[in-house]
Amino acid sequence: MSQHYDYDVIIIGSGFGGSVSALRLTEKGYRVGVMDMGRRWSPENMPSTNWKIWDFLWRPMLGLKGFFSLRFFRHVMVLHGNAVGGGSVTYANTLLVPPESVWTDGSWRGLDDWQAVMPAHYATAKKMLGVNKNQRLAAADHALQKMAEHQGRGDTFYTTDVGVFFGDADDTSGGKRYPDPYFNGEGPERHSCIGCGSCMTGCVHNAKNSLDKNYLYLAEAKGAEVHEETRVSDVRPLNNSDGKDGYEVFTQHGTALFSKNRKRFTAKKIIFAASSLGTQELLFKLKQSGAMPKISDELGNRVRTNAESLLALRFPGGEDMSKGVAIGSGFYLDEYTHIEATRYGKGHDLLSLLFTPLTGGTPGIGRTFLWFFTLLASLLRHPIKTLRGCNPFGFAKQTIIFLCMQTIDGHLNMRYRRPWYWPFTKVLQTEGQPIPSFIPAANKFVADSAKQLDGIGASMVSELFFNIPTTAHCMGGCGMGSSAQTGVIDSQNRLFGYDNAYVCDGSMLGANLGVNPSLTITALTERAMSFIPAKDAIPAVSEA
Repeated sequence: MSQHYDYDVIIIGSGFGGSVSALRLTEKGYRVGVMDMGRRWSPENMPSTNWKIWDFLWRPMLGLKGFFSLRFFRHVMVLHGNAVGGGSVTYANTLLVPPESVWTDGSWRGLDDWQAVMPAHYATAKKMLGVNKNQRLAAADHALQKMAEHQGRGDTFYTTDVGVFFGDADDTSGGKRYPDPYFNGEGPERHSCIGCGSCMTGCVHNAKNSLDKNYLYLAEAKGAEVHEETRVSDVRPLNNSDGKDGYEVFTQHGTALFSKNRKRFTAKKIIFAASSLGTQELLFKLKQSGAMPKISDELGNRVRTNAESLLALRFPGGEDMSKGVAIGSGFYLDEYTHIEATRYGKGHDLLSLLFTPLTGGTPGIGRTFLWFFTLLASLLRHPIKTLRGCNPFGFAKQTIIFLCMQTIDGHLNMRYRRPWYWPFTKVLQTEGQPIPSFIPAANKFVADSAKQLDGIGASMVSELFFNIPTTAHCMGGCGMGSSAQTGVIDSQNRLFGYDNAYVCDGSMLGANLGVNPSLTITALTERAMSFIPAKDAIPAVSEA
């Protein structure tokens, strides 16, 4: 007789990989269930300011049920999203194609003719995500262009490709209402961007092309079922079949402290799409518990961060730097270093607590002492200006945050074990050689720009005092390989050691992209789904 499943496919996570998978598989006739531990957000329930940490930060154990998470590790601090729609709810809309050289680096090298096959998938991803040139250039972008020209790199300045709806050509101020502009009326109605700069704290104006406006929206319209605030706690192959007979998936409430609401679902196929950190953590649990012991020992290896550093330049009393889209422009400081102008909307000043006056030097205790003397000298020479620069309020309106990314390779390894300070549970931990937290060329660029434009430079507290870099782009850990000895998944995103199991999220990336990774995750997942046949092309599974 036929095996009955609750779903044909269960997808864990609804970010760029999960939402793409949900749409493409519903289109192919599969019954799809999507499990996401985050909440569902809309313009009506977004926080009015990120000072409302209970609706902005994600720490359910502390009663914080927002969509923005900070994860602290020995080697890096990771910023990422938790929500229905994954990181698209809080990301900066920036959708860039990486340089072709990334395909000749890392674990995916030689697994396909990437330069030939990827352009078509990038084109599909761009169409679905509504990618177009930024049309809301503002003060921060004009300032960055001046800085690039001052560095002799003005020819590399560009306006970003973003997933934002700007309206018609004559809609210059935004805020107008439009019927679905992307999917022949099958998508939701939209409003044009007003350039408020609040993309990363949740778009309240219905202009951001987050996944709940495209892939996930269409998937649900075609029958996919999304289970919000649902955390997957365990996955087990049915009948000890290594996945041939499908999987049972155990869930519990994603945010409740006491009412766990435990459930069990079954599915023929399973797709892990819970973000790089989420998927690694779950796969480590499954491997170590014996639920899926054949997962490759390569799990957790070669986790990359885009070799990032965050710096800032503040202009107290100057132009409003919060206007525009979250990341509106960028330039290339050199062949390895890519800098983007980033902003938060007016009043969203919470992340000011992560910055302190710009300090040079070299990483280590000496840099901490240098910071103290730099701050003291600044207070003595320019007391009012220095104090205004340290005031957390007004930070977003007055500040350009520089996202500095490099294509220079470097990686960490993730492990899942008990920390010395809390031996009662296991957690993800980093190991390996430290990734540089200090990019001298970027630091010098901010210092030069501060003098050029009479601003106040700023460094990240974690990078300065703890020599720990910060990244919003944690990638890898479940990289592609030619076998289980070189990767966790194959070139079609199939999990080595198990049938009917896939990984489709940032953990699959095999090299530092040097640009924001969302578009590449989308394109690679489009490619992965293209290999899965329509449901009616697969013979039914029978039991003896």
